[in-house]
Amino acid sequence: MLQKSAVRILALDDEPFMLKLLSHMLASMGFTSVTLCDNGLTALDQIKGMGIHPNLILLDLNMPGMDGIEFVRHLVEINYTGSLILISGEDERMLQTAEKLVQAHKIQVLGHLHKPVKPDVLLELMERWTPPIQVNPPIVKKVYTGDELRVAMDSAQLVNYYQPKVSVASGEVLGIETLVRWQHPEDGLVLPDLFISVAETSGLINDLTRMVLTQALNQAKEWQQAGLILRVAVNISMDNLASLDFVDFVSDLTTISGVPPQRVVLEVTESRLMKDTRAPLEILTRLRLKRFRLSIDDFGTGHSSLAQLRDIPFDELKIDQGFVHHASSNETLRAMYETSLSLARQLSMEVVAEGVEDRSDWDLLKATGCDLAQGFFISEPMPAEDFLGWVERWKERVSHEL
Repeated sequence: MLQKSAVRILALDDEPFMLKLLSHMLASMGFTSVTLCDNGLTALDQIKGMGIHPNLILLDLNMPGMDGIEFVRHLVEINYTGSLILISGEDERMLQTAEKLVQAHKIQVLGHLHKPVKPDVLLELMERWTPPIQVNPPIVKKVYTGDELRVAMDSAQLVNYYQPKVSVASGEVLGIETLVRWQHPEDGLVLPDLFISVAETSGLINDLTRMVLTQALNQAKEWQQAGLILRVAVNISMDNLASLDFVDFVSDLTTISGVPPQRVVLEVTESRLMKDTRAPLEILTRLRLKRFRLSIDDFGTGHSSLAQLRDIPFDELKIDQGFVHHASSNETLRAMYETSLSLARQLSMEVVAEGVEDRSDWDLLKATGCDLAQGFFISEPMPAEDFLGWVERWKERVSHEL
């Protein structure tokens, strides 16, 4: 059980009244090891010179001289390993931005408090504090080479996983997103962020896309024969769109597999700007004319933005998970989510919300009339052999829970 009296707390605020108030609140909660300080320089001197190593700092952001943001930077320089609670009279967006900055500095932030501080909100944040645990050295991501990837492709080590997309209104399973994995003989299951860029820089991305798309369409044909008709989504790289024969290659694959273009979704993420947009625009326009579905992935991040919606005939918009999860309780995220949803509706586009992690996310989509949902609340990506069994379990869940 947490011994509140053993938690060393530093309250830093330039207002004497606020320091007294915080001290009184903390004492009434059982936190008695509290040091008060009214400026950042003195606080740093105390931490460095007098051996006071607080487990938790209650930090005012808006102080004369050294403000709270600068104070955090100095905490990083002295390798502070404790936690922070931010306090300010600034608006919610400012506090959220400050929280993200602290997190970027690898300092744990328990949350933030608006002035005037409310005792019940302070108590809720204080109860989030836990003693620090021993942190293991960070795992260094392995760097793979193009030659290693080529061997993996030639020896069938790359496999497709599938994540469902379901109708928010009915719960019906309407499609899947294909997500390639590398089943490495020594390193286990390797996620695509560790090898897609290798494929692009090594000139292997077209071969990789061909492999992924071929497997996905063949799998969709098997599900179709089992009575499950799905849209099959595959991510394509901007490098795939540099070659004008990409259209024929994709079209030929659908003909061979027997899956019509209307049930193939090509998800485009423009992670970097193309110097020459003529080829990508021609390819995507021709694909759309052939009735393939085009989806703008991770909308609102990177280069996936309004300019792409203006220039490319997308018919599906995927709202990035960063704007979906917690949007029900975060006003900024909710505004971004609803703006994206409204924009898509005005453009007669279907909307997929990514990153649906919990019931509150799902309920928000249902309340706002989003079309499709995708995320761990529904299912993690899974091997093809697990999919039909999951579909039956999902149907049961929809009938009883949703």
